[in-house]
Order: sequence, then structure tokens, then C-alpha cells
Amino acid sequence: MLRPSAAWAGLAERALIEYWDTLPGYEERLIERIGAAEAVLNIRSSSRFTAKVFAALPGVRLVSVWGTGTDHVDLEAASRHGVTITNTPGVSAVSIAEHTLALLLAVARRIPQVDASTRRGEWAKGQSAQLRGKTCGVAGFGAIGSEFARLAAALGMRVLGWTIHARAVDGVEMVELGELLRASDVVSLHLRLSERTANFLGEREFALIKPGAILLNTARGGLVDEESLLRALASGRLSGAGLDVFAQEPLPAGHPLTALPNVVLTPHCAGVTPEALEAGLRMAVENIWRFAEGRPEHVVGR
Repeated sequence: MLRPSAAWAGLAERALIEYWDTLPGYEERLIERIGAAEAVLNIRSSSRFTAKVFAALPGVRLVSVWGTGTDHVDLEAASRHGVTITNTPGVSAVSIAEHTLALLLAVARRIPQVDASTRRGEWAKGQSAQLRGKTCGVAGFGAIGSEFARLAAALGMRVLGWTIHARAVDGVEMVELGELLRASDVVSLHLRLSERTANFLGEREFALIKPGAILLNTARGGLVDEESLLRALASGRLSGAGLDVFAQEPLPAGHPLTALPNVVLTPHCAGVTPEALEAGLRMAVENIWRFAEGRPEHVVGR
């Protein structure tokens, strides 16, 4: 049974709410749903706030995004139309880091495959990998990457790190990207999607990656060139991958990734726990009140 949200109850007491529990699917329907609203609380990144959307909604002054990523929002268009964009940094860090760890263990220990074979009456053993003593490369050290690095270290893994803006991180050996890819048994992505990070891992990077490495992506699907990823998985360059995000979401039925036995897939749900949902909704609602009071917080801009 779902617990009632205190943050939602507080919002309902102070504002008129129109609530939609399905995705709009396309721009025209999103525009129709927002209508004359002045503020929009956006939960899922599948709803894209494009220049066309902002142009059609002159009354909108604020889009309060639940979550950290704002790659589904045209920030330049928002700025041109005088719309403030806010997000909820850090609230899902623990949830997403734990999910990343779960994917790592599922891939390394081949949990889905072993579970399926055991249910068939088979008794297969000796097919999993130990992680202690292995090297984990973490790309991106915001709240999520930092939390996952701590979890990897707790397993006894050596942690290498890389960030776009080089900086020191306690307990982590910061290296160049090429070195991280060549040395890591596990590569975990924790970067925001932007023009700079789109296709962050492509053919060139997969050629550098340590043979037999595991790739984890709980950030954004657009960070990885999917065709290059498929080739790396099919060839054995990667021994496996744990993926919560994809270039196209929802992942289409029959997508090539679904046919690969060395991949564990989840539906962009790493941050969707009761604790993270409530904390994120609370901050997203607070962002609305702070904006209304003339002192906006957690503003995202280009």
C-alpha cells in the first residue's frame, strides 16, 4: 500500500492542482495539459519541454523538475520566454547508487541467468565473478557518483575517478579518462547529459576499455552510443552491462539489447523508491514556494 505524500498534501492545501498520472506522449498534449498554469511540477523526463512548448504557454513562469537531470528541457528557450527551471539535486543519490550496486552484483554474479536456470531444474555453478580486489572506474563525481564510489570501496574495490572539471576526491585516485577505461574492471557512468557528454562512450572509447569489463549506466542513455555498445557486448569486449537508461525510453519491444544474455535491464527506475520520491517531491514543492516568494532555489540555467 502506497503511503500518502505529506509534500503533495501540503501542495494541495495551498494551490489549485491539475494532476496527470500518464505521459502526454507528444508536445500538443503536454501544451493542452498545462493550459493556463503558471507553475509546472514535472516528474518524468519523458515529458520534453521544447521551444515549441514554451512558445505556446506564455503564462508559465516556472517548471519545477523532480530529479537532477534537465536534458529534457530546452534551457535556452526557457530563458528566452522568461521561464525559471529548478531541479532537486542530490535527493535520489542514495537510491540511484544502491541501484547501481544492485546492477553490478546482478551482472557480475549473473543473478538473472542463474535464477532462471535454477527454476528450470538445473544446478549450474561457477559462473560468477568476485568484486573484491577489482578496479571500479567512476565517471562523474556529483552526489550519485560519490555515493556509488563509497559503496564500491566498501566492497573492497580499488576506485578510480574522472570528472569533466578535474578535482581531488578523498579516497579516490583521479585519473585521465583513457587510463580509467584501460584499467577498470567496472566502468560506471554518473554524468549529466549535455552537448559535451552526448555519446561519451563511443567506438573509440570501447576500443580502449579493458577487455571483459562491466559497464553500468544509471545516468542517461544518451551518454553511450548504443550501436557501439551492442558491438562491444556481442564481441565480448564487455563481459556484461547493467543498464537503467536507454537512448529511447520506454525501451521498444524487441530492441537488440533485450536479446543479449549478458545484459541486465531495468526501466529507468533507479531513483524510484518511496524515500527518494518523497524527498524529491518535497524539494520540488519547496522550489515552487521559494519562487513564489521571490527567492528561487536550485535554479538550473544554461
